[in-house]
Amino acid sequence: MAAPGLALVKDLLDQSIQQLRDDAGNGSLVKMESPSKAQQELEKIEKQIQQLEILARDNQEASRQLSVLHEQVKLLRAQVTTHLDAWKRTELARHPQRPYTLDYIERIFTDFNEIHGDRRFADDAAIVCGMAKFHGEPVLVVGTQKGRDTKQKVHRNFGMPNPEGYRKAIRAMRVAEKFSRPIITLVDVPGAYPGLGAEERGQAEAIAYNLREMARLKVPIITVITGEGGSGGALAIAVADRVLMMDNSIYSVISPEGCASIMWRDSSKRDLAAEAMKITAKDLSKLGIIDDVVPEPAGGAHEDHEEAAKLLDASLQKHFDQLKQKSGDELVRSRYDKFRTMARYFNEVA
Repeated sequence: MAAPGLALVKDLLDQSIQQLRDDAGNGSLVKMESPSKAQQELEKIEKQIQQLEILARDNQEASRQLSVLHEQVKLLRAQVTTHLDAWKRTELARHPQRPYTLDYIERIFTDFNEIHGDRRFADDAAIVCGMAKFHGEPVLVVGTQKGRDTKQKVHRNFGMPNPEGYRKAIRAMRVAEKFSRPIITLVDVPGAYPGLGAEERGQAEAIAYNLREMARLKVPIITVITGEGGSGGALAIAVADRVLMMDNSIYSVISPEGCASIMWRDSSKRDLAAEAMKITAKDLSKLGIIDDVVPEPAGGAHEDHEEAAKLLDASLQKHFDQLKQKSGDELVRSRYDKFRTMARYFNEVA
């Protein structure tokens, strides 16, 4: 490299990358309290590389070597992710920079037209519904939406729907059924909103009603757990013919902290709870609860929204093509059988 300063910094970066690689190889990364430690180190290295790229703008050899460092960092991200336990994947599922429903809609669907209101009480911003086109075919997209900044978080109620959100969703789904449009739902929700107003307006009834009505819809339904899949708040828009999970998402009846508080009277034992609950995509795939695991970019979906959308698009296309061949009656019957056979691990012997 032409500039001595660049060569010196590159050597330091090489040493940092080698140290992380050694830690990944001997299992030290597994013992870290949070995946963010390794991720933060990699982010620092990437920022330094980007700064060096600016300095080495006209130096082809320097640019080539920095490109090699980029690839090494990318491989390390993938290596770190493979060592994550259930709690660390929970942290990734909750990462504030993960793509949300509107991010996926922007990248995967076209001609999106949002539907508002439940025609009873109000419009719930925590659930987004709208007609769109998926590879040229008309579909309905329904998803939970969190906010990025404080103003958006308050507007979206931190991604926790009220009853009117679920009623809006099922109203839109009925319209989709009327016009024979497949339904795609994207779920990233810690749970339905537990506030007093929500309970007064029938939160439990709205969720139960959705479960029943979605089971009867005579159009293909695909659900993707993109982040958190929390309890009935997630299931209310997840009674589907195909349930997919992003690799670093979670799906559970209660949060790990909530489970730990009940079982051990100690929420700090959340990592033990997360492991025992089998909430990760791979665990739930083995148990037959979900149908497919959608891969994520190295380091997680928050690292590359474009790549995450491409990977999800490919998986959606595969299942979409399979389901659209089935009649409405076939879909209802197979959907019923799918959910009736969940958690059936023993057969009675006469």
